[in-house]
Amino acid sequence: MTDPTKAHGSPAPGGGAVATEDPPETTMVTTPSGGRARAVLVRVGIVLAVAAVALGLAYWRTGNEVVVTQAVLTGLMIGGVYGLVAMGLTLIFGVLDIVNFAHGAFLAVALYITVVMVGRFGVHPYLALLVSVPLMFLLGAAVQRFVLAGAIGKPLENQLLITLGLALLIDNGLLLFFGPNPQSVGLPGDTGIDVFGAVVTVGRLLAFAVALVLAGLLYLLLQRTRLGTAIRAVAANDTGAQMVGIDTRRIYMATFAIGTAVAGAAGVLVAPLVTIEPTTGELFNIVAFVVVVLGGMGNVVGALVGGLLIGLTEQLGALYLPGQSPLLSVFIVFVLVLFLRPQGLFGRKA
Repeated sequence: MTDPTKAHGSPAPGGGAVATEDPPETTMVTTPSGGRARAVLVRVGIVLAVAAVALGLAYWRTGNEVVVTQAVLTGLMIGGVYGLVAMGLTLIFGVLDIVNFAHGAFLAVALYITVVMVGRFGVHPYLALLVSVPLMFLLGAAVQRFVLAGAIGKPLENQLLITLGLALLIDNGLLLFFGPNPQSVGLPGDTGIDVFGAVVTVGRLLAFAVALVLAGLLYLLLQRTRLGTAIRAVAANDTGAQMVGIDTRRIYMATFAIGTAVAGAAGVLVAPLVTIEPTTGELFNIVAFVVVVLGGMGNVVGALVGGLLIGLTEQLGALYLPGQSPLLSVFIVFVLVLFLRPQGLFGRKA
């Protein structure tokens, strides 16, 4: 597929220089791609090796295979949702270069949409996806168009203050309309399933499966559609994208809307698994930032892999450090990544 960002740098037609430049350009494109593929394989191998060592140490620490299996399965289940939340966040950063502190607040809005759908209309919690995702898409488009459009290209502190203020506004709005009392959403038929001696609830299994499906659909959108090509072009070079006729303002709005819709989908998926309060989204916001840094800022695939790794870290860390907060091990990994590989495991990629 031809990268539209390259069109503005091509030599003018009609001269012999075009034919002369083509062979070197082909070499320059293919060689780094092969190098990047090898580098990614090496990193994946390192991650798998570290995971194997972590599992071995967990078994040595507990001496109980079922406990380790339970931790791994639970970590993967919740890690899939973490990855989905982080994919929306990293997509917004990769295209708009905006660190969106309101991402968790959007997830909280989806939580309360699920509460309303289940409580007032009696629908299955996951059928709320059909309402939550379109509504959050429209909300994201409106926020980008009327609130964040002026922040693009402005200093980072301006963006941080705007999104932080937006998060506070949403949280307090939810507190005003729904009150401070914790709420919950029941999932019909949420029984346990035996997997290698461990128990996985239907709710976690469905959340994990739907999160992977949605992540796959988002990846296909970015890689196999004209909109996805335009999004990747703007992320790579917004000036070049404008020169080939891409309306960057619409792409910015569509990207933010998609990222917000992804947060909304994640909110519906976790609604049966968490206690719902106006500030519930903040915990997912913190974890999502850790996942984004771990996978690589702007790297959508890295966000999914990072989410799975953070989910495993959270659960296995509880075995290594019993009695401590599960987030302790997550932040230990976060600090190590910042020191050893600040660009993330997979680097930045649109």
